[in-house]
Amino acid sequence: MSTPEITPDEQSALAAALLDALNPLATAVRSRATGQPEHRMWDADPAEVALGVLVAWKVVDTEVKRLTEIAAGTAGSYGASYEQLGAAWGITRQGARKKWPDAVPRPSTTPDPVTLELFDGEAELSQDPATGHWTWTAQAADGSRGTPAPDAAPCTSREEAAAYAGAYLRAFARP
Repeated sequence: MSTPEITPDEQSALAAALLDALNPLATAVRSRATGQPEHRMWDADPAEVALGVLVAWKVVDTEVKRLTEIAAGTAGSYGASYEQLGAAWGITRQGARKKWPDAVPRPSTTPDPVTLELFDGEAELSQDPATGHWTWTAQAADGSRGTPAPDAAPCTSREEAAAYAGAYLRAFARP
């Protein structure tokens, strides 16, 4: 998708609409800053009035950036890539990734569950994608099923989960 060009008439209409929307905001912001009633706030030094308008444009700029970030995130949540976001904004894929780092969901890097067979039993090791902690479920040779105790400290590695699962399988192995 390329960035569309707008016609001079569209640009003029956009500028008029933005100025119409900006005027009440500029008036309110300047009135609060000066303590003047809104109907008198324009009766001031022209530079001060122009600076008040500039402050209002800064408020609008901040809001446009926020809304742009939301739009990029929405597009990303529907499957748009950084390449597409960049093309829509007229920047590179890398520029889009830098501008909206959280717009496109990262592919899951959670490894597939691992099966461990020991002492004629079997355990499955899996990683919680939200926390990165590892856990296990086991079916021992004697038929018992086991998981970590509810108050057990979380396993921070696959090897740690494997050690606990292996200890469970050994404890409930057939004699």
